[in-house]
Amino acid sequence: MTPSIPLLETLRALADPTRLRIMRLLDSMELAVGELAQVLGQSQPRVSRHVKILCDAHLAERRREGAWVFLRTAGAASRAIPPLAGAVAHLLALAEQADPAFAGQCAEDRVHLEAIRAARQAHSQDYFARHAAHWDELRSLHIADGPVEAALATMLGGDLGRLLDVGTGTGRMAELFATKAGHVTALDRSPDMLRLARTRLQHLPADKVELVQGDFAQLPFPAGSFDTVLFHQVLHYALAPEAVLAEAARVTAPGGRIAIVDFAAHDREDLRTQHAHARLGFADAQIATLFADAGFAPLSERALAGKELIVKLWTAQRLQPRQQG
Repeated sequence: MTPSIPLLETLRALADPTRLRIMRLLDSMELAVGELAQVLGQSQPRVSRHVKILCDAHLAERRREGAWVFLRTAGAASRAIPPLAGAVAHLLALAEQADPAFAGQCAEDRVHLEAIRAARQAHSQDYFARHAAHWDELRSLHIADGPVEAALATMLGGDLGRLLDVGTGTGRMAELFATKAGHVTALDRSPDMLRLARTRLQHLPADKVELVQGDFAQLPFPAGSFDTVLFHQVLHYALAPEAVLAEAARVTAPGGRIAIVDFAAHDREDLRTQHAHARLGFADAQIATLFADAGFAPLSERALAGKELIVKLWTAQRLQPRQQG
């Protein structure tokens, strides 16, 4: 049997106009298979067959998020794009410049792509409208977001390297710090939250940000994957914050940093029942113990009062893991 040749597999995978269009679309943004079908004006089963061919040729890769399946350029999440896939992206960009017919088709596809962006935005606005009262009630208890974000930016400083935003929610922190990070991974357990974050972050380059569905107690990443790990108003949902911090330490590279933004310890028991808070804030001594047990050395802390609840910010640095034996 003649051995498989990657170049031939790549060329066969590209030997279809629809698949060329898909590759150009994925160069712009990650898309659900159903969204691709809308842009291309084809049935979802037919698009799924094209997707399988591209994935089998290692030009694209799938990512499941709840009931949805998203497609992105191979290696885009890790920025380790296979050489052939990178060459294909460059070739198709040149083809769009040199081939008027192909350029026209790509331009038409991008018009439909804008409709997808608009649909995501409409869904986001509807979600916020339905939950505005819930969030406004909680915001009324603490200082406005602006001063907190400014303080966090000052404490974190410049280059954040590989950033993990744990419990990204609407993606606000991922968006805020994207310019300071080499790459952003935005994680949330809720598919609804990830849809909101995707809408907020869809203006960023496709290879700049990755959205991942997962649990903060079992992070789906290898050890030492990140230089900065951020928990913004998330840790109070943890039943076992020590386990969550241990996971954060596992995925933080030695010398990397962690930042926690949460409430100082308080006695508002209604937040447990009305807002599902498992913890009524954190005392400085509790955070210090959590850091020490997880292998972090404290760096800085700050308190921002102003209303009934005090917002606290803590940062720490990952120590070298202890040698076994």
